[in-house]
Amino acid sequence: MADLFNSGAEAKDNGHRPLADRLRPQRLSDVIGQQKVLGPQAPLTVMLSSGSLSSLIFWGPPGVGKTTIARLLADETDLHFVQISAIFSGVPELRKVFEAAKIRRQNGQGTLLFVDEIHRFNKAQQDGFLPHMEDGTILLVGATTENPSFELNAAVMSRAQVLVLERLTLVELELLAQRAEQELERTLSLDGSAREALLEMADGDGRALLNLIEQVAAWKVEDPLDKAALAGRLMRRAAQYDKGGDAHYNLISALHKSVRGSDPDAALYWFARMLEGGEDPRYLARRITRMAVEDIGLADPQAQAVCLQSWETFERLGSPEGELALAQAVTYLSLAPKSNAGYVAYKGARRAAKSTGSEPPPKHILNAPTKMMKEQGYGSGYAYDHDAEDGFSGQNYFPETMERPVLYEPVERGFERDLKKRLDYFSKLRAKRDSGS
Repeated sequence: MADLFNSGAEAKDNGHRPLADRLRPQRLSDVIGQQKVLGPQAPLTVMLSSGSLSSLIFWGPPGVGKTTIARLLADETDLHFVQISAIFSGVPELRKVFEAAKIRRQNGQGTLLFVDEIHRFNKAQQDGFLPHMEDGTILLVGATTENPSFELNAAVMSRAQVLVLERLTLVELELLAQRAEQELERTLSLDGSAREALLEMADGDGRALLNLIEQVAAWKVEDPLDKAALAGRLMRRAAQYDKGGDAHYNLISALHKSVRGSDPDAALYWFARMLEGGEDPRYLARRITRMAVEDIGLADPQAQAVCLQSWETFERLGSPEGELALAQAVTYLSLAPKSNAGYVAYKGARRAAKSTGSEPPPKHILNAPTKMMKEQGYGSGYAYDHDAEDGFSGQNYFPETMERPVLYEPVERGFERDLKKRLDYFSKLRAKRDSGS
């Protein structure tokens, strides 16, 4: 993988090999980045020093060294390295791998089986690893770009430790670029701003950076290129985004929390990130309307209407102009007063409804369209609120066996401040009626 490179890895007669392959490290100490996994007190270092390497799942974005670390682990532990991809392998291939591993074990050598894109295997295929992991036939190292807690079987997860590999920082990418220049025996013909732009184009992916460097190194230019000239020759790598994957949920969470945190700049940034990643604007329209309902509620009753209007505007204008209406709704929500009192009250009402089962309403608020129902007391004693002097009867509307709960507690923000005054007013009237004064 592209973040693992050794400056003197191969002789120059192998110059036709891709740069990423030529710069693969020969030792774990050559790895750039991933100190949370490979640092002095990090999990892999501790496992290797104690001689107790367990099955592992590497979770991280592309180009951060998952394959290379697995290969080096096999070298460090004298295990035979076998690599398969869940995209191209099925049950017949797995059987052959397991049979070969059994023979190898009988001959005194273990097998480190590296499974790339392990989340692509279905449940039955994942279950097939379990007996071979348990009897020591294989030490499994899986690699995935998807959240393993969603994509992998609980049984596999319980037998393997998940290690998170992170995208490379700009500092780490610069170290990688310097190694590449040593290997190529030339300095990239870029000025400072263009060099930084090149690192940013890689978007944390070491392999992508080396591919870009190979292109730049092949150019015949007299003077160092500036940022504008570089941008004219290269396109920025597409941002990592999967509309059904982890990035999707991470970014919508970031957008929602930025709105809730009243930060319009951050909210607009995450909104734009999702659009740039190819997210459906209609999904965003639905989610921002949900934010208005959950996090603003009656503190600003207009917020929900703004969202619905922006949604309708998008449907009428289409893309890309319609996205501006959604962006304005995001800004409005960010700056609106916040309250989840209505949301909390709703959830409390659902819990109360579930716990009280089939308790009937009090008879005095039931209609009595038949003589028999009147004889049963339906409607008896009902106080018509409009006939009360202050338009409030204060009667009980909960089941007679149920203690009156307090569900809606408005906050002292926005329009709910006025609603709280009304609620307090009715509470005082109710208490006055109950006391008979």
